[in-house]
Amino acid sequence: MPHSGEAVPWELHPPLEVALAKAVKGIPPDSALPGLMVFEPKLDGYRVVIFREEVRVSLWSRQGKDLTRYFPELETAAAEMIPAGCVVDGEAVVWSEGRMDFEALQRRLSAGRVSLLSMVQDLPASFIGFDVLGVAGLDARNLPLADRRALLAELATVWSPPLSLSPQTTDRDLAREWFEDLGGAGFEGLVAKSSTQPYLGGKRIWLKSKHISELDVVCGAVIGSVQRPTEVVAGLPIDGELRIVGRTSPLNPADSRSLARWLRPPTGPHPWPSTVKGTTLDRFNRDASPVDLTLVKPIVVEVAADAAWSGRSFRHALRYRRARPELAPSAVRLPARLKDAAK
Repeated sequence: MPHSGEAVPWELHPPLEVALAKAVKGIPPDSALPGLMVFEPKLDGYRVVIFREEVRVSLWSRQGKDLTRYFPELETAAAEMIPAGCVVDGEAVVWSEGRMDFEALQRRLSAGRVSLLSMVQDLPASFIGFDVLGVAGLDARNLPLADRRALLAELATVWSPPLSLSPQTTDRDLAREWFEDLGGAGFEGLVAKSSTQPYLGGKRIWLKSKHISELDVVCGAVIGSVQRPTEVVAGLPIDGELRIVGRTSPLNPADSRSLARWLRPPTGPHPWPSTVKGTTLDRFNRDASPVDLTLVKPIVVEVAADAAWSGRSFRHALRYRRARPELAPSAVRLPARLKDAAK
């Protein structure tokens, strides 16, 4: 049997279900959660749980995948700065030119040993802790968040980069400033939590609010037919070319009928092929199987998108709003916030 303070208790051995967040619009009111509401910035990285066992450190994803080998710098830092018997929940991020770079994280998972070492040297990862599940070999999940936060803050007193403690506040005005001002650094929005809740793995006990903005994109193709489109394939001008930057979530019947009124087959050369890899529509989808596109005469449509932009594409599905037939596709520009993120 492991001794208290030396090893992670058996009930906390990986893989472990993590607490999740339910998406909401805007900053939730105080009544949305029991107890005192606390806010944290929503980070744009990989959810990672660090397990500091007696003789080793391991890092696990929310899907139960061992990520240790992809983050050797975090493994080393955790071994040096987190006591044995602790389990810490947080986010692995990579900073590049003052903002979080999700694509740099993504590249690590397909990198060979030599290229991974180069990535670690050029774009080292950081870990931002926001919860603690185990301390000194004891399960802390049944403690209220306020107590877990106090334990985590105590652990973090000896942390230094690449380990850091996530900011947290009960001040709604400060939370609103974070929500409105931190998007330029790649923060996706806010996470709201209850100070009295225990840690419930696999449950959506928190609330997340993402930056959502509406923008014009070029619909150069659809999934489905011209008469009954099911998804919009969106394009934006990048480096002088109209490039596929994502797809919408499935259209409801009313939106499908409304959009179909404006769709026409292309009348000349088209900038896109009629078949693309699945990763072209979603760069972070592991399925590269071919997807057939129904090419159309480019038309401007308005969509809603969150802040997750890789520099070349949207990481999450867009939400279709309406067709903009009064606008010329040639007038669509890459929004400044996306252009800055691509640098």
